[in-house]
Amino acid sequence: MSLAISPQARDALEGWIAAAGALRGNAPATLSAYRGDVVEFIAFMTAHRAEPQGLAALSRIEVRDMRAWLAGLRSGGVGSRSVARKLSAVKAFYRWLAEREGFEPTAVLTTRAPRFQKKLPRPMTEDAARDMIGTVETQADGWIAARDAAVVTLLYGCGLRMSEALGLTGASVPLAEALRIVGKGGKERVVPVLPVARTAVDRYVALCPFDLGAEDPLFRGARGGPLNARLVRKATERARLQLGLPSSATPHAFRHSFATHLLASGGDLRAIQDLLGHASLSTTQAYTSVDGAHLMRVYEDTHPKAR
Repeated sequence: MSLAISPQARDALEGWIAAAGALRGNAPATLSAYRGDVVEFIAFMTAHRAEPQGLAALSRIEVRDMRAWLAGLRSGGVGSRSVARKLSAVKAFYRWLAEREGFEPTAVLTTRAPRFQKKLPRPMTEDAARDMIGTVETQADGWIAARDAAVVTLLYGCGLRMSEALGLTGASVPLAEALRIVGKGGKERVVPVLPVARTAVDRYVALCPFDLGAEDPLFRGARGGPLNARLVRKATERARLQLGLPSSATPHAFRHSFATHLLASGGDLRAIQDLLGHASLSTTQAYTSVDGAHLMRVYEDTHPKAR
């Protein structure tokens, strides 16, 4: 980071980052984003208040300072979603710092994030999901076609995130009836593997020209390195254009489709939450797109208090 903050503030920030990593199990990329957001906040306050922001100065942040920071973000073209994320990081830092230093962080913690509409990729229909998988396989030749088809089949058939599918190693094959996945925040879950997914991966492995060692990435790029997610996105984009599907038909939409189609078939929302690796049931609900009448039928058929 090129932004200058005081050594005292930087030491406090690194202490918080270490605690967040150890206690909450945040991923390195998440911690890096937190660090960047808080550094930018402290750098802004340094310029705005025209004084170094040591611990004493940080403890004296007022409501008007927070308003100036938010206004600065918005005038700089930062969107509501990003502003909310930055504020969340600053609040988390202040909770830790206030407990450690013994001051009242009310001005920071009571600052409200801007409202924004959460935009999740819309799920595909079952026919569209099947057509997408089949068409992805036609976007390349040989083992690369088999590779791309295997990846998207895992996304749809197991509800994996792209990073989780590309994080599989040679030790995963041949795929068992269930996979142990380490997701966001180091949270582990077990997901069943459909026969069609095992078949797709087996076909890729049989055709792959590279040695798939137990510790090596399962999915490889053309030169043998780890497969870049960008290549999968390109393959799915070509497939959706060929099929005339909307721009919402992305790799991540396979995961939403997995959840929605399970729920539409009578799947239990709690079970789907476990399969997706969501910490909150509300997140799982947001991932599904099933009409209210159907949800009521599922509730009436499955909830013991509805009988």
